[in-house]
Amino acid sequence: MNTVNNDLKENWFKNIILFLSSQTISLFGSSLVQYAIMWYITLETESGLMMTLYIICGFIPTFLLSPVAGVWADRYNRKMLIMVADGLIATATLILAILFLMGYDATWLLFVMAAVRAFGTGIQTPAVGAILPQIVPKAKLTKVNGANGSIQAIIMFVSPMVSAALLATTSIEIIFFIDVITAVIAIFTLLAFLKISTHEKAAEKQTTSYFSDFKQGLQYINNHAFLKTFFLFFAVFFVLMAPAAFLTPLQVTRTFGDDVWKLTAIEIAFSIGMMIGGGIIASWGGFPNKVKTMAFSSLIMGVCTFALGATPIFWLYLIFMALFGVAMPIFNTPTTVLLQEKIEEEYLGRVFGVMGMISTSMMPIGMLIFGPIADIIRIEWLLLGTGLFIIILTLFMNQNKVLVEAGKPVLNEA
Repeated sequence: MNTVNNDLKENWFKNIILFLSSQTISLFGSSLVQYAIMWYITLETESGLMMTLYIICGFIPTFLLSPVAGVWADRYNRKMLIMVADGLIATATLILAILFLMGYDATWLLFVMAAVRAFGTGIQTPAVGAILPQIVPKAKLTKVNGANGSIQAIIMFVSPMVSAALLATTSIEIIFFIDVITAVIAIFTLLAFLKISTHEKAAEKQTTSYFSDFKQGLQYINNHAFLKTFFLFFAVFFVLMAPAAFLTPLQVTRTFGDDVWKLTAIEIAFSIGMMIGGGIIASWGGFPNKVKTMAFSSLIMGVCTFALGATPIFWLYLIFMALFGVAMPIFNTPTTVLLQEKIEEEYLGRVFGVMGMISTSMMPIGMLIFGPIADIIRIEWLLLGTGLFIIILTLFMNQNKVLVEAGKPVLNEA
């Protein structure tokens, strides 16, 4: 087993190119469909309630499945799980395309589709996070995760425009079929060209139940001082991020006017920033201590959040939004790499599953807090307040001995 893994890592560059290529193709098709469905519901219903239901259907399955999917990522072949998730989404999309072609185009079918896609994403996310250390030497994890972040930012930038162009010139069924084709290509690439050995726990005969494995994962986190502190910081951080993540379009509409180009401009500025940030962290690699890199980027996001609430000039607002985007992958990449380096391989899936639960639940919880308040006080005040709290949280994080110790460099594999 170890010999196979060593051989795999010796050919890591070719393998990661194949893996990231398959994931990029799959993600591009999925993004096209995601935007197409969102705009289709908007144009057909013109209902905020319908959009809310769509968002809920796309959120709850991922949240509920994340802990179970984390157990699966530790019990089973991770490459097969990724392929099964892609296949599940592609099959559901194909069925939806056929139903629409036959004239069954009820809106509730799109809600079901959103739930199925979220289910597939819930399976795939912890498996992808856990599989990278099997392919990539530890010394290269930061660069690979940074490059992956840049690729995802490019897709976020390009796919809305491509989806809008396709929706304007052809039917939504064609976009569904494009997603099916991209999923098939991604699955074939993984199956035919990428050989990844089954990790040790998955290769063993399973003698414990799912619940027992999940409980062991929680006990592992509870007994791991770094993980407990890390997830607590992560949860508070995501709650405080909610106004900047969800309320800025509403702020722009209220403060700078409801021109569509202004809403588009903030999305473009953020996406361009993320592309630049991904390139920076991939080439730079961050400070030797990964927690210092996280604190640095978190401080930038706190300052930018505060600035978004303070600036009265729109072009300056866009600059801070872009800088916020730059900081995002500089924060996300060392966060992911730190877990990949510090967590034992047999627990990686479950840890990423819990992380998925936190990341998908804390921002909505933040919106339950800040959303209603935004109808009472100005959003600018919420951004000023949460920006200040993010800065304070960052200072605590930078001084936390457990986190700083965990962030120190490890002996890298060749």
